[in-house]
Amino acid sequence: MDTEQTKVAKPAGVTREKYSNRVVLKTILGRSDGGLGLVGERVVIGGWVRSSKEETKEPLPPPTPQAAEGVGETGPRDASCVEILQSRVPFIRSILKVVYGGNYHVREKLEQVVPRPPRTSIAFLQVGDGSCVASLQVVVASAIAPTIQLLPTGTCILVEGILVQPSVLGKHVIELKVEQILHIGTVEHEKYPLSKKRLPIEMLRDYSQFRPRTTTVASVTRISNSLTFATHTFFQNHGFLHMQVPIITTTDGEGFTEKFHVTTLPGKADKKEKPNTAKDTDGVGLEVIKSAAKEKTKLVEELKRSESNKEALVTALQDLRKTNELAAQLEAREKSKPGTSLKADKVKFSADFFPDQTYLTVSGRLHLESYACALGSVYSIGPRFRADRADMAEMSMIEIEMAFSKLEDAMSCADDFFKFLCKWVLDNCSEDMKFVSKRIDKTCIDRLQSMISSKVEKISYTEAVDVLGKVANKKFEIKLEWGAALTAEHLSYLVEEIYKKPIMIYNYPKEVKPFYARLNDDGKTVAAFDMVLPKARILLSGSQSEERLDLLCSRIQELGLPREQYEWYLDLRRHGTVEHSGFSLRFDHMVLFATGLTDVRDVIPFPRSYAKSNN
Repeated sequence: MDTEQTKVAKPAGVTREKYSNRVVLKTILGRSDGGLGLVGERVVIGGWVRSSKEETKEPLPPPTPQAAEGVGETGPRDASCVEILQSRVPFIRSILKVVYGGNYHVREKLEQVVPRPPRTSIAFLQVGDGSCVASLQVVVASAIAPTIQLLPTGTCILVEGILVQPSVLGKHVIELKVEQILHIGTVEHEKYPLSKKRLPIEMLRDYSQFRPRTTTVASVTRISNSLTFATHTFFQNHGFLHMQVPIITTTDGEGFTEKFHVTTLPGKADKKEKPNTAKDTDGVGLEVIKSAAKEKTKLVEELKRSESNKEALVTALQDLRKTNELAAQLEAREKSKPGTSLKADKVKFSADFFPDQTYLTVSGRLHLESYACALGSVYSIGPRFRADRADMAEMSMIEIEMAFSKLEDAMSCADDFFKFLCKWVLDNCSEDMKFVSKRIDKTCIDRLQSMISSKVEKISYTEAVDVLGKVANKKFEIKLEWGAALTAEHLSYLVEEIYKKPIMIYNYPKEVKPFYARLNDDGKTVAAFDMVLPKARILLSGSQSEERLDLLCSRIQELGLPREQYEWYLDLRRHGTVEHSGFSLRFDHMVLFATGLTDVRDVIPFPRSYAKSNN
């Protein structure tokens, strides 16, 4: 028999990190054998203690004097009976000393007190390093390090040892027997918020700096990371170029959103906080205030129609009241000065960092158009900002723009992209998805699989209104009329009761979509769409952009937008215009949908919202 052919291939050894020389736990625990093939390997691992226990070893009884003297079964070789008695019974020893006086001598060896062996213990630590769901059992004897420093949850350790099989088989197929401690990052147990077991996820929102150490948030973060990689993979494979859009801009990307103003002028921010009098509105025209009031009124109406929380509605109502009061004061001030205009009373920005009023970007699609109209197809991933008290102030968006494409092309790309993300998560985050399914949402895996196999239903806004209008066995809180925004209740009924799958609603009334959406031939609707998923979540929104200069100028004028802000954008229509379309995907909501979590604050690493800016 050929012995070479009967040899079993030895599993590959551990892989050490290039820049830290430690072994990532995923490379041990993520193996098909759970790491069993690595028994005997010497490794350095680092991580944080998730849980721990201590087992105490009772010391062996001290050796008897006979054992110390080499006493055998036949009795002592040199010691007399008197010596034996005095060595065992202190009281008898004292009497003998009195009787014999100075002539009594005791062997020094028998006078020595045999010390009791010290108490020993072993710490069993469940250690995770963020690379995977599983944790490695790390065994440390008290002779190597004080167990009191190692046991608290959250303790950071860097240790070297040998991978061995546990002496008692059970949950773990492999453990690390520590031989050397390289680092201990201690924890103040009473002050550390994660010391309590199974802390509710809503309580973690106040401790964003520690949330990633929990298994739930770590899994969500790894899924989010995988979705980011999937995004780059999809668009790079389809010939898109990645670019960054500016965070600071002079242009309102949608024309009607609440924006964060950027300034370095001292005290200006304080004035913005108290818009109670006309003198606090330097640089703001009456038309701008009235436009803001109009949008805030629309927001209040949407909040009343939807199932949003009452706190958000109360806040929006208070904000609207203050805005209306300010508009009234400005109007009275303007009337009191005949022949003057508040437009001429604006702040001079010569003393500021930028010469014009600037904002944090709401959307990057306008800037993406510049590159799409030169390079073909482009995409961007990054933060977008809205000063919306009923929503997150900062969110992550994926935005794309394609030249030579129409609305149908954008809808097709959005559908393919969404299904690609769903499949990618299932294929590349199986362990995390199993954990999420167990701890958060039992249906999350089946839901993603159904999204992949389902054919999205495409219906026009008008068809959606007609379908909902024919529903007889359901009474909606808000009666839907053509031209009004679809509420969460309407969307939920369409997706979950009527079509029972994702839908794309297109050709919306122009009043509810951004100014740059292409006007349809009917003059009432625009080439825009939303992709709606179960639980009434709008994940994707897109449109074909208006490439006709005259119609775009008319829309800007119709909405009362400052024309000077958009001159650079209009130049794209003046010089080499082309049909183009694109869409935006709320990345945080994609993570929310994949994991089954219900609050977007739990998937954003450091959530920012009205009156809440942790860290």
